[in-house]
Amino acid sequence: MANCLVLLCLCLVMVSFNVANTMNETCVDDISIVLQIDLYKNSCSEAESIIYSWVENAVSQDSRMAASLLRLHFHDCFVNGCDGSVLLDDTEDFTGEKTALPNLNSLRGFEVIDAIKSELESVCPQTVSCADILATAARDSVVISGGPSWEVEMGRKDSLGASKEAATNNIPGPNSTAPLLVAKFQNVGLSFNDMIALSGAHTLGMARCSTFSSRLQGSNGPDINLDFLQNLQQLCSQTDGNSRLAQLDLVSPATFDNQYYINLLSGEGLLPSDQALVTDDFQTRQLVLSYAEDPLAFFEDFKNSMLKMGSLGVLTGTDGQIRGNCRVVN
Repeated sequence: MANCLVLLCLCLVMVSFNVANTMNETCVDDISIVLQIDLYKNSCSEAESIIYSWVENAVSQDSRMAASLLRLHFHDCFVNGCDGSVLLDDTEDFTGEKTALPNLNSLRGFEVIDAIKSELESVCPQTVSCADILATAARDSVVISGGPSWEVEMGRKDSLGASKEAATNNIPGPNSTAPLLVAKFQNVGLSFNDMIALSGAHTLGMARCSTFSSRLQGSNGPDINLDFLQNLQQLCSQTDGNSRLAQLDLVSPATFDNQYYINLLSGEGLLPSDQALVTDDFQTRQLVLSYAEDPLAFFEDFKNSMLKMGSLGVLTGTDGQIRGNCRVVN
C-alpha cells in the first residue's frame, strides 16, 4: 500500500511538471508514458531540421506528397496507436498493414520516410523512432502547405508488430456516414470535434474515382451540386475511370486552408464521407459552418486534435524499439 501511495504521488507530481514544462504524461498501470517537446535537443539536435528538409524537398517535387505524408500518420495512429506499424513490410512469416483495404494501392510516401530514417541513422543512430518521424513529417507537410504549426511531442517507440485486421476495421472508409465517422474516431479516443477538425486534412490530396463512385450516382437532394457531379462523372467515365484521380479540394488543392469546409457547404465534397458531414447530421453541419467562416478557429482546433491523435497508444520501454529500418523490426 505504501509503495502504491508513493507511486501515485510521484505520478501526480510528474503530471504537474507536465503542465509547467509542456510534457504530456499519463500514468496507467504503474507505467509512465511520456511524450516531450525537444526530446532530441541533446541526443539528435538536427533531427527536426533533417525531417523538414526531406519533406520540403519531396513536396516541392510532388505537391501531393504533403497529403500522402499526413495520411501516413493518420493511418498509423488509427491502428493500435502511433507506433510506426503502418511502415512494416510483409514478409514470408509476417503480415503488415500495407495490404489492408484502406491502405492497399493507396498509401504512399514510404520512400520519403526511408530517406529521412537513413540520414538520421547516419547522424544519430538508434535515437529517433519511425513513429516520431511520421508525426513530425505530418506537421511539416501541413506547414509547408500553408497551414498551422505546432510543437511535435516526441518519445514514441516503434512497434514490434502490426495488425492488418485492425487497419481494415479501424480506419474510416470513404463511404462512411457521419454517425459511423464519429464512432470510428471515438473508438480510438478522439471526440466528435476532433473528427470534424481532422477531416479538414482533406483540403489536401487526391482520390481515385473508385473511392467516390457512389457519389456519382446522386442527382437530387438539398446539397447536390449538379455541375460538380457532372464534371466528376465525365472524369470517371473514361476507359481507365476507376484509377483516375480527382482533387479533394478543387479550389486550392495544394494549400492547407479551410476551403474544404466551404466546398462541403456548396455540395462539392469529393468523398461521400466528406459530404456526409453536412447532410447526415445537424451538429456536424454546424461545426463545418463555423470552420468555413473562421479559418483561424479551424487551424487552432486542427493542431490541437493533431497533438491529441499523436499521443494515442504510444509505446515506451521494452514494449517498443527504435527501428534501424522503418520497414522491418530490428
